[in-house]
Amino acid sequence: MTSETYPLGLRVAGRLVVVVGGGPVALRRVRGLLDAGARVRLVAPDLVAGLDELVRAGVVEHRARAYAPGDLDGAWLAHTATGDPEADEAVATDAEVARVFCVTAGDARRATAWVPAVARTPVEPGGEHGEVTVAVTAGRDPRRAQRVRDAVAAALESGDLPLRRVRPREPAPVGERRVGRVALVGGGPGDPGLVTTRGRRLLARADVVVVDRLAPRALLDDLADDVEVIDVGKTSGNHPVPQERISALLVEHALAGRDVVRLKGGDPYVFGRGGEELEACRAHGVEVEVVPGVTSAVSVPAAVGIPVTHRGVARGFTVLTGHDDVGQVPAGPDHTLVLLMGVTRLAATAAGLVSAGRAPSTPAAVVEDGYGPRQRVTVGTLADIAERAATAGVRAPAVTVVGDVVTLSPAWAAHGPLTAGAASR
Repeated sequence: MTSETYPLGLRVAGRLVVVVGGGPVALRRVRGLLDAGARVRLVAPDLVAGLDELVRAGVVEHRARAYAPGDLDGAWLAHTATGDPEADEAVATDAEVARVFCVTAGDARRATAWVPAVARTPVEPGGEHGEVTVAVTAGRDPRRAQRVRDAVAAALESGDLPLRRVRPREPAPVGERRVGRVALVGGGPGDPGLVTTRGRRLLARADVVVVDRLAPRALLDDLADDVEVIDVGKTSGNHPVPQERISALLVEHALAGRDVVRLKGGDPYVFGRGGEELEACRAHGVEVEVVPGVTSAVSVPAAVGIPVTHRGVARGFTVLTGHDDVGQVPAGPDHTLVLLMGVTRLAATAAGLVSAGRAPSTPAAVVEDGYGPRQRVTVGTLADIAERAATAGVRAPAVTVVGDVVTLSPAWAAHGPLTAGAASR
């Protein structure tokens, strides 16, 4: 199948483009041409407000009359959108004689060039390879072209399409060192669909990904084969890669000119040690971006029907790791306590909460593997939650929730103690 058109891009910076017409279409074209650095000659007796402002600002040459022979002299490209078929035909005829490509807005059949639907997606700040340009033509059907363009642009923005640079960057000037960037990306509670669009987009352009054990690892399946993945996963009591070494890895790769994503579970700043990694990078002059994530402290209880706050039940909540002193947390039944990484010390934690003033009958729940394949909730009270968890074989990762909000979960109605809800209020 053959086509009458040959798609290409035009570098118009510093080159003369003649636009004939002074209406809204001409305004859109002039703005686009100016953004591309073109010199614009505008031929029209009357102008819409936006064009008039550009002329008064001195950024556009204006011939305030109808088109006349000679107006295309010196032009590399012409665009006519007068709304007058005879005037547009005259421009197109003169452009053909002068061997100047011409966009004819009123009659695409007369044109020798077309303006595609364009979307530009920034990939990295600076540099001539700093963006991806999507240009779509659709059989002279501009609305269809716009819809296709928008769909492709949305896929690029979301990271569903690859954005990573393939050609090496140009060498840094002599005496300068090219430094990459680091993004601390919160991957959410584990489901790859719960990572932010910004996080997916940064992954799509990363050269190196440093990943945690609880990060949504399914996202790694979409990476190109040459992306280096460094696993620094930690388990309770087992830190094969010390935090200082993790921070050093981020710095080393960035200083080598690579873009690095530190992919974490939950949010980088909720017990994720993101602040330490940011400080280490900045101390070495490395640019850092922090991308928030959906924290498991809120989302995992929600996955099993437990809100951390609820009108008439709980007015606030506290998030702690299982290693912290729980005695400082408000003991009222209307204050929810969320414990992360606390399965192994659940019995001691429950006893500590009772000693600090919480009723033994306070509802409690342990949610395992939130949003994962073995998601499960075990409910009880502070008096028996540790025993119930042990009997059920609860294991990490798990989130523990203490407070009356637990009674809102369907699991409480199905499996909770017979005294559900009333005793702790």
